[in-house]
Amino acid sequence: KMENDRLITVIEARQLVGLNMDPVVCVEIGDDKKYTSMKESTNCPYYNEYFVFDFHVPPDVMFDKIIKLSVSKPYPDHTSSPAPEHQFYHKWAMMSDPDDITAGCKGYIKCDIAVVGKGDTIKTPHKANETDEDDIEGNLLLPEGVPVERQWARFYVKIYRAEGLPKMNTNIMANVKKAFIGESRDLVDPYVQVQFAGQKGKTTVQKSSYEPIWNEQIIFTEMFPPLCKRMKVQIRDSDKVNDVAIGTHFIDLRKICNEGDKGFLPTMGPAWVNMYGSTRQYTLMDEHQDLNEGLGEGVSFRARLLVSVAVEILDTTSTEIVSSTEVQVESVSNISEVSGQPCIVMCYMIEPFKGQFKVNSATGKIEEFFLFGSFLEATMIDRKIGDKSISFEVTIGNYGNQIDGVSKPSSAKKRKKDGESEEEDFGAILPNTLLSLCAFVTDLMVINGRNYFHLPYFEKKPCIYIKSWWQDQRRRLYNSNIMDKMADKLVSLSLFPSQRPQHSIPDIFIWMMSNNKRVAYARIPSKDILYSIVDEETGKDCGKVKAAFLRLPGKKGFGPAGWTVQAKLELYLWLGLNKQRKDFLCGLPNGFEETKAARTGPGLQSQVFQLRAHMYQARSLFAADSSGLSDPFARVFFSSHSQVTEVLSETLCPTWDQLLVFDDVELFGEASELRDDPPIIVVEIYDQDTVGKAEFIGRAFAKPITKMCDEHYGPPRFPPQLEYYQLYRGNNTAGDLLAAFELLQVRMNNAGAGLPPIDGPTDPERGPILPVPLGIRPVLSRYRIEVLFWGLRGLKRVNLALVDRPRVDIECAGRGVQSALIQNYKKNPNFSCLVKWFEVDLPENELLHPPLNIRVVDCRAFGRYTLVGSHAVTSLRRFIYSPPDKTSNNWASAGTSFSAVSRQPNMISADIFNKPVSAFYFDTLCTQKEVENEKDKRKKKKKKKGEAEEEEETDESTLDWWSKYFASIETHMEVRALYSHLLLTCGWWVYNQELEDEYGNFEDWLHTFNLYRGKAGDDDERALDDDRIVGRFKGSLCMYKVPLSEEITRDAGFDPNMGMFQSIPHNDPINVLVRVYVVRATDLHPADINGKADPYVVIKLGKSDFRDKENYISKQLNPVFGKSFDIEATFPMESMLTVSVYDWDLVGTDDLIGETKIDLENRFYSKHRATCGISSTYSVNGYNVWRDPMKPSQILAKLCKEGKLEAPQYGPGGKVKVANRIFFGAAEIEDESGRTEEHLALTVLRHWEEIPRVGCPLIPEHVETRPLLNPDKPGIEQGRIEMWVDMFSMDMPAPGPAIDISPRKPKSFELRVIIWNTDDVILEDDGFMTGEKMSDIYVRGWLKGQQEDKQDTDVHYHSLTGEGNFNWRFVYPFEYLMAEEKIVISKKESMFSWDETEYKIPARLTLQVWDADHFSADDFLGAIELDLNRFPRGAKTAKQCSINMVRKELQLPTISIFKQKRVKGWWPFVARDENDEIELTGKVEAELHLMTAEEAEKSPVGLGRNEPDPLEKPNRPDTSLMWFLSPLRSIRYFIWHNYRWLILKILGLALLLLMLGVFLYSLPGYLVKKMIGA
Repeated sequence: KMENDRLITVIEARQLVGLNMDPVVCVEIGDDKKYTSMKESTNCPYYNEYFVFDFHVPPDVMFDKIIKLSVSKPYPDHTSSPAPEHQFYHKWAMMSDPDDITAGCKGYIKCDIAVVGKGDTIKTPHKANETDEDDIEGNLLLPEGVPVERQWARFYVKIYRAEGLPKMNTNIMANVKKAFIGESRDLVDPYVQVQFAGQKGKTTVQKSSYEPIWNEQIIFTEMFPPLCKRMKVQIRDSDKVNDVAIGTHFIDLRKICNEGDKGFLPTMGPAWVNMYGSTRQYTLMDEHQDLNEGLGEGVSFRARLLVSVAVEILDTTSTEIVSSTEVQVESVSNISEVSGQPCIVMCYMIEPFKGQFKVNSATGKIEEFFLFGSFLEATMIDRKIGDKSISFEVTIGNYGNQIDGVSKPSSAKKRKKDGESEEEDFGAILPNTLLSLCAFVTDLMVINGRNYFHLPYFEKKPCIYIKSWWQDQRRRLYNSNIMDKMADKLVSLSLFPSQRPQHSIPDIFIWMMSNNKRVAYARIPSKDILYSIVDEETGKDCGKVKAAFLRLPGKKGFGPAGWTVQAKLELYLWLGLNKQRKDFLCGLPNGFEETKAARTGPGLQSQVFQLRAHMYQARSLFAADSSGLSDPFARVFFSSHSQVTEVLSETLCPTWDQLLVFDDVELFGEASELRDDPPIIVVEIYDQDTVGKAEFIGRAFAKPITKMCDEHYGPPRFPPQLEYYQLYRGNNTAGDLLAAFELLQVRMNNAGAGLPPIDGPTDPERGPILPVPLGIRPVLSRYRIEVLFWGLRGLKRVNLALVDRPRVDIECAGRGVQSALIQNYKKNPNFSCLVKWFEVDLPENELLHPPLNIRVVDCRAFGRYTLVGSHAVTSLRRFIYSPPDKTSNNWASAGTSFSAVSRQPNMISADIFNKPVSAFYFDTLCTQKEVENEKDKRKKKKKKKGEAEEEEETDESTLDWWSKYFASIETHMEVRALYSHLLLTCGWWVYNQELEDEYGNFEDWLHTFNLYRGKAGDDDERALDDDRIVGRFKGSLCMYKVPLSEEITRDAGFDPNMGMFQSIPHNDPINVLVRVYVVRATDLHPADINGKADPYVVIKLGKSDFRDKENYISKQLNPVFGKSFDIEATFPMESMLTVSVYDWDLVGTDDLIGETKIDLENRFYSKHRATCGISSTYSVNGYNVWRDPMKPSQILAKLCKEGKLEAPQYGPGGKVKVANRIFFGAAEIEDESGRTEEHLALTVLRHWEEIPRVGCPLIPEHVETRPLLNPDKPGIEQGRIEMWVDMFSMDMPAPGPAIDISPRKPKSFELRVIIWNTDDVILEDDGFMTGEKMSDIYVRGWLKGQQEDKQDTDVHYHSLTGEGNFNWRFVYPFEYLMAEEKIVISKKESMFSWDETEYKIPARLTLQVWDADHFSADDFLGAIELDLNRFPRGAKTAKQCSINMVRKELQLPTISIFKQKRVKGWWPFVARDENDEIELTGKVEAELHLMTAEEAEKSPVGLGRNEPDPLEKPNRPDTSLMWFLSPLRSIRYFIWHNYRWLILKILGLALLLLMLGVFLYSLPGYLVKKMIGA
């Protein structure tokens, strides 16, 4: 199982659909869920939260897990495992709603995703500028090659039927049932489960059936192309307790589609897929159940399933589409009806009958296949198995299987599965398995207690044959074979997919049975042995004798038990149609013929050979003993013979120099075939132990060069050359073997004649051991090896005793030298005598150089020696001395030819060396001047326009170290793309890795060799080799042929005692001031339950231990420390610096998050001058002050003196001459001191690598990024720390004070926002009496991250036109970091929090417009979010304000409130409608005014319209009032205003009617009066 971490950072979300939501992001992997905090009322939340998911599972399971990101109401975006380097950085994941696929995109989440295993590092690209990342379309979270516009699609997986299911629990339950019920039913209840993109679909369960028929389809709805690349199809057995997998098959969608112009969507079948898994016998606890789940290689055929896959792209606009992504299961018609051949008889199991038959089906014509196999040899059978009777079983599918359904053989015939009888023409009928043969031991095998047996297949070779019936899909396998053969001819193997997604004929399994138990198996793909009349289509092993190594099944095949070979078979296999059977013996070696009766093939006369194994040496072997060494010997197996070399004690690089001769090796077959394709030689290397059996170290395979008796023994083929053979231990490499093998044919009549002579033993001490003959052993030359002994570091205890008086022994090819004894390791671990040498004979060919062994022993009392640890230098090539080439620019150090330039390709562009230096440096200065001129011109232009000047001159006093740091990060990308660190006029070089990685571990002349002791680990434990390190030897080697040319030794000042190590500093103890600067840590592993940590820094060097505990940073995974520590130390005793980050805990001990270790000694003595980085400019004060106690001119003079160059000569006009080269500085550079010399010297120092012979790049001012590791989680990065170290020798002048890098304190600002007016706000409500559209408008605003400080204007009631008048002021005080463009908020996360947590959030102002309601929740109408650093300038009038200000935000010119200070204008309010389109919902006239806290204090203002500096009341229309407070005015405005003419008309009419009524009423009285005349 592997230990993996998935690291996910959720940064922010944008464009979430919905009004005024409170979004939370949920990250889900498998069953694990983690949530971000909730952000209130925003649809652009900013989180920047980091999650770590730990897994301990195999990689296959790991990468099948789906990462699901969802927001508040879930819009998941599935993504499978990340890109090739297993990471995505700052990518936008597109969200969609699984319940409504017609809805389109629901928003985006910006996140980082990475999967790290042991030893992986996360490559964090330094941040590009913000605007690039805001380009959502260009940064979508999609693997390369996946289009941005993905469409919804339906994936149809049709499951038709299955065959050949194993009889799951026949043994126990069936007998019980038979006893009670008297019936025997099939005891499997199968169903098929398909998993794809995080969803599962299941067919129905077919009760009691070994041949289930489903005819169902499972439909997945997912985006196309999907981010999930494979489908998992599993047949499972339904059970009341728990369902078990019967077999698993993965369908890789990439292999069943084509993206080209004539491409097609994923399409497959209907085709049979074969499933493999554990063996078919049923046991209650199946130890190989994992194999059935699809983990590991299946060891037996389980079943075959008829499936098809199709994909249909959906038209989401059509109305009748089902919009959910739920998995659907439907039934489909039978496959014969689909294929349109209703008359064809479907045949599930074929019952044979006399005469030929052919059955057709929609999946192909069913043909009879014939599999023939002959066992020519069975050797290397493990001793444990060899005592019992052994047989072999060969199966293809279920044919030939001894377990399932084999009925009892009748007396005449052995019956096979499905009841076919074997044909009579083979004479006597044998079972499918071989005759059981007892194994016996050969003479040569009783050596060292480790015996291999072989089976006596001499003249007669046993054979098997199996007939089987399959759909004839040979064409697929033929195409695959043609592709394979083309790929073999072409170099690029990756061009052709050799695995075909649609199988047909299952693979062949060969099982070795011991005592009827299955022991070991080999699996052979059927395509490799398939026969065709066309040569190109034939499988590569068809009709050929091939070696097959049997191995243990499943988990047993891993670890020490699984590495030993269980048996080696020489097999001849042939698979073809029964009608092509006449050819099945065509490939057997000539001389074999078939004997019908006994079914074994006798060979004609055999060929006799002599094998000579020239075993020269091995290197880099596995350490098998607790001393960290091994006692290796090699055993060579060939055919049924074996021999061993002598045992060499205590070495990982044995030189046996031994010839093993195998006489009378009898091989069957024709001479010419044996010459071209001889059998394989197996070489196994063991570690001899005094007690117990020898331990296996590794195995190599080799083919000998064959010479027939009629060939001449001479060039070009003979004598053979020594070759390296890779040793394997399981899947890992375990070293190399240097050997040669020759197979020489012996004439039968006069044995030994015609063979080249063998020299007798030459070394009387070695007894009768034959050495490798002269023509084969390498040609030797005399070399001198000089060893620089510097010191020993970090030696651990040996047998609980401290190491006190260590000594180093160097040995190479039997010669060696010892260092002086260190008298008191604790007081001074350096050697007194620095250089010693010895001479040795080594091969001319550098590749054949033997390794050099470094062993450290501790000299104890009474002349006892104890091995402390050892190191093997496997390649001496890098230590070969090459005399400095007078013409080249490369710097050849004493002892090593080391071109520092070549070590760091990512730092220095090759073009630099082609330009003359003077011109180059001058260019950079000119270009800078041009840039400045351009700026001036731009400013003048702006001033002409009469605008306020935007760009302020950066005030020198506001710049600090952080300005320089952030400038370096910003320009990191561009600078690296240009001329590396030569252009770094901006400041510091920020290395994205350790300084050691950039400068070759600072091993320019002093190398560090790790000393190992203890047994090496296996498999994944290789990463734990660090546990075996018991110390370090510091020194160096230099080898050269003797004699050396005299001109080197004639150099002035050549010290013969120091050999090639001239001008090396003394190694006496030295006092040093170490200044450690810790800038910040990033992506720390969470240490608390809340998914955060409270980190602080701990610095350890020697006895000094600084714990900065009181300055811990609360709840932060990306803390900025900004600390420097001064420590006095004495090298070499205190030279290992440890920088750790701990997590502060209120209760209990603090936990280590991670630590990094730096070897300061190598840096201190390195020629790259890693003591104090060379600054880009020389200034005497200010933030850019020169830090080194030595001025540039002094450093240059010192370097020239050490490199034996003339002193630099400064000339007029800004010139300096060093080593016959002239460097130019700009003549006008003069600083406060008035001296140009320092600037000129600095120019040379920054181009020091161009000085011939002694030049190398000097380290610039820098910040390095180091991974933090935790010993409890070896190999997995726990975060990274940015830091640098300065070192100053105490006997030099004292350096100045440390630079202040304390974190910038945020500056206090106050943002005043005046909302003047709104316009065109959409009208939501209907009038109470009148039904008119209107809105009660108010505006709400807040700064991102400060939702609790949201402020509202008063309400403008009854706006009928969308116009609102407010004259209302919001005031937002905030803390702001100029350099990072972030607002800093400190607040307690909850009432239970111990202290405040600091958040950094982008400066964004949100304004929203709302409609106030009295009795229900207010309605959200629209919003605008302004990034205060870059937002579009407001429109002058409401008319000019349009929705384009939001839509085309990226194209419009932007302004920053931090530069403008005061801005007024109109901005649009927007919201999304039902179709997810942005629509304009209003406009706001606002004024933004930014003041520093001091300015704000001087001119205070009130909130709203309050004192001080009150705003005048808005002149609102009289309609904007509340009807129940002043009903008369309401009536006046709402009724009179709108209906006055109607009211007047009604009143007039009423008056008229009244008058008419009165008239009519009084008319009779008047008439009477008139008439009477009263």
